[in-house]
Amino acid sequence: MKHINILGLVMCLVFSCKPEKPPEYSWKSLEVTATAYNSVSYQTNSNPHITAFGDSLKPGLKYIAVSRDLLNLGLTHNTPVAIEGLEGLYLVKDKMHARKRKQIDIYMGLNIKAAKEWGRKKVNIAYGIKNEEIDDK
Repeated sequence: MKHINILGLVMCLVFSCKPEKPPEYSWKSLEVTATAYNSVSYQTNSNPHITAFGDSLKPGLKYIAVSRDLLNLGLTHNTPVAIEGLEGLYLVKDKMHARKRKQIDIYMGLNIKAAKEWGRKKVNIAYGIKNEEIDDK
């Protein structure tokens, strides 16, 4: 009887254990020039709350725009990005003008003062590429 209880316990543990889920993202790092922008027409266009991807910008959310050369490196729409010196993850929601290179633009809502205080600086970023996208290539 003792044997059956131990066997039952082992079977229960074996079949109830879930296999470890592989990581969702592979992370890459890159040094870029970071500036900041606001959703005001003189910094963007006549519809400052709509991005080049068609998303609506909402002040308070963590979004960035990327230079178009970074799209080829995997920084595409909704890619999560950690920015040196800032907390949390930002999402790629916008594209910058084609003349920009190796640059991100951090969305700062309507806070023009914060964007000016940020200025322009070199920062390291880490960005996640979904592992399924890597497998498909």
